[in-house]
This record gives sequence, structure tokens and C-alpha cells, in this order.
Amino acid sequence: MPQTRCYYEILAIVRESTQDDIKRSYRRHAMKWHPDRNPDNPDAVNEFKACTEAYEVLSDPERRQLYDRHGHAGLRQNPGHDFHSMHVNDIFSMFNDIFGQQAGARGGRGQARGFDLETEVEIELEDAFAGCEREVEFKRLDVCVTCTGSGAKPGSTAVNCTTCAGQGQVAQTGFGGMFRMVTTCPDCRGRRTVIKDKCEKCRGQGRVATKRKLAVHVPIGIESGQVIRLTGEGEPPPPETSPDGKGPRGDLHVVVRVAEHDSLERRGNDLIMVQQMAFAQAALGATVKISGIDGELDLNIPAGSQHGEAVVIERAGMPALKTTPRATERGDLHVVLQLVVPKRLSDDQRRLLSEYAQTEKVDVHASGESSFWNKINPFGS
Repeated sequence: MPQTRCYYEILAIVRESTQDDIKRSYRRHAMKWHPDRNPDNPDAVNEFKACTEAYEVLSDPERRQLYDRHGHAGLRQNPGHDFHSMHVNDIFSMFNDIFGQQAGARGGRGQARGFDLETEVEIELEDAFAGCEREVEFKRLDVCVTCTGSGAKPGSTAVNCTTCAGQGQVAQTGFGGMFRMVTTCPDCRGRRTVIKDKCEKCRGQGRVATKRKLAVHVPIGIESGQVIRLTGEGEPPPPETSPDGKGPRGDLHVVVRVAEHDSLERRGNDLIMVQQMAFAQAALGATVKISGIDGELDLNIPAGSQHGEAVVIERAGMPALKTTPRATERGDLHVVLQLVVPKRLSDDQRRLLSEYAQTEKVDVHASGESSFWNKINPFGS
């Protein structure tokens, strides 16, 4: 595996990515390249190791900072973990530790568990306010109905693996027999048997890719980036641990993306918007109609309001997660006032403003002096 590959490129992220972004991207890449899902792809193991190595570095703030400054050379001076000397089974263990053995147990205790899956759904801010239902479509591996997960052609059976003698594991010794290392059998991949006549439907894998649609309930108050977990909608246990797929399935994680609103910005449960006001409204005060997240509201502009000041309308923001629109637990709406100065004035407006300027004893241009037309045509029309 070349050391010159950029860790950010391996995980398809940018240098400004957050820790949540890094973990989410690693989850996708690790699921994609896990050797159990790519038995016919010889590059899968290396890709799986590459994305795990990238995650190990970028998820550590100190090592990430060192990598950002000095690249791979900085890591070689302060190596931490030596990934190139790790066995792939050690990386499997690290993968399982991070995601709670989502990838299916490899020789661990208890019943094997299937892969978790992840997909995304995009909603509008109004949908997050009121709650909604959305349909998601995704692919997952299911037990082949033709061979019931065995991978063998109907009417045939698998035979014991001769490499591991039907044990699913092989042992290696080193340094004159000083230590003994047990690894998954490379031929049967832990299934203990090999298939001579493969099922035509699944090509001997015991699993086939299927499309699935689900209606997902998006709760009230959800924020962008939060995850809805659908228990048991992931994949069945891997065939080497449960050929017939019996055992707990993984989960489906639906990442919610809330689209940007045209006029409202969300910060937690509070909402922020900008409202324009005229000079007279700022000086004298006014009550104007504005559009909030749940309808029209009255905004009271206090007399003497300044440009950039904010008026707070209490409990006009977003509801807290898992509350109802009628609940009192809501954020506030912060309305930022923006003073708008007219570019064109009528004669009456100019006269009145000139008189007002005299009361303030401030210098202004005489009536009509700043007109562009008067500058190019001083003799009038």
C-alpha cells in the first residue's frame, strides 16, 4: 500500500472535516471494502486497511495535526501504531471495536451480527419543524433464496476445506516455534467448507444484492446530521458465521440532511432572520408582519432601533426534538434589523429630510445638488 496516498483523499473528505464527518466517511468506506463483502476482489483487503489507517490517524487530534503539518514524514518520526506490520485480523478487531461488531463477529463470543448500513434523506426546515415521513431506497445483501445461503447449486453440497481440515482457521508458527498465530483460512474464509458447484443466482456467495424501500418517520425538531436508526433493517450475519442468515440483522442508519432555508437560519432550537426597516420605522417604531416558521407573526420594532440590533420573539423558533408543535419547549426567533436607505427620493421626501437635517444641525447636500442628471445637464430640461 503506497504511503504517499493522502489520508483525506482515501476517505473522500476535506481538511476542514469534523470528527463526525471523518467517522461517517470511514464507516461508508469500511463497509464498502470489507473483505467479507468483496470475496472476489483481491484489492479489497488493501483498501480496507488503507481507510482504517487513515481513520486511525485523522481521528486522533494530535496525529492529525502532525500529519497536516508534515505529512507522512511527520508520522514516521512519531509513528504511534505501525499499520504496515499489523495483520488484517487486527484491523478487523479494531473495526469491530469502533462500530460494536457491526461487521459480524469473527470468532468472537455470542451470536454473529450482520452489517449496519447507512443512507441519507433530505428534508426542508418546515419538515423538521412539523415532522414528516420520507421514503428511502437502499441496497443490502440478503440470503439467496435459491440456495438458502449455502452458496451451493441446488442438489449439491459443500465439502470440507482441505486447507484448514474443516476448522475455518489455520495456524502459523514463527521464530523457531516461540509463538503461534491463528488466522482465518484464506481458502474457505472461515466457512469450513468450499463449494465446488456454485449457485448460479449468487455465484457461490450465499448472498444477493436487493433493493428495498422503507417509509421513515422523521421526528419533530430533528437537526441536520442527526441519525434515525431502523433496527434490523441492515444485512443478515455473514455466511461464514451463519449461512442461512439466522441471527440478528444489522441496523439501517438514516442520516437526515436539512436543506438551507431562504430566510431562516437555525442555531440549535433558535431561528435567525433578517428584517429590513425604513429610517422612519427605526426612529419612530413600528409593528410589521413577518413570516415565521409556522406562519405570520407581528414584529414590534422599538423606537430608536439601530441597524444590526436584534428583536427576540420568544418561543417562535424550532421545537425541541420529540416534542409536538403545541409544546411550549421551543427556541426563540431572533430578528436582526437591517436599516435600508432609499437610493431615490421624491421632491417632498427630500424637502422633509432637509428640514429634519436642519433640526439636527448636520450638513447635507442642497436639494437636487447630488442628482446625476443635474450634473450632466445643469441648465435643466
